[in-house]
Amino acid sequence: MTNLELIVRDLQTERDRLDAAIAALESLDGIGTRPSTSTRQGRTVSAEARRRMAQAQRARWAKVKSAPKLTRVKRTMSAASRRKIAAAQRARWARVKAGKR
Repeated sequence: MTNLELIVRDLQTERDRLDAAIAALESLDGIGTRPSTSTRQGRTVSAEARRRMAQAQRARWAKVKSAPKLTRVKRTMSAASRRKIAAAQRARWARVKAGKR
């Protein structure tokens, strides 16, 4: 047996020992690592009910898609407003460069 095989076997033994210790500790608190799948109940829906749900969803999408699209109004700024904003920004940068806030 090679040295590598001995290391692998020792690690597997250690892993098994740790798994057993973890399981013992979890059983003391009544906690588990995974929720039990047997206690979770799923909702059973008949094929007819699924068909009705799908049809209703298709109708909702059709209503959304057939609604008129709202176009956004493009807002423009006057040249005077742009000049005021530019002047204010130049003043801010001047204060920053002067070391004032």
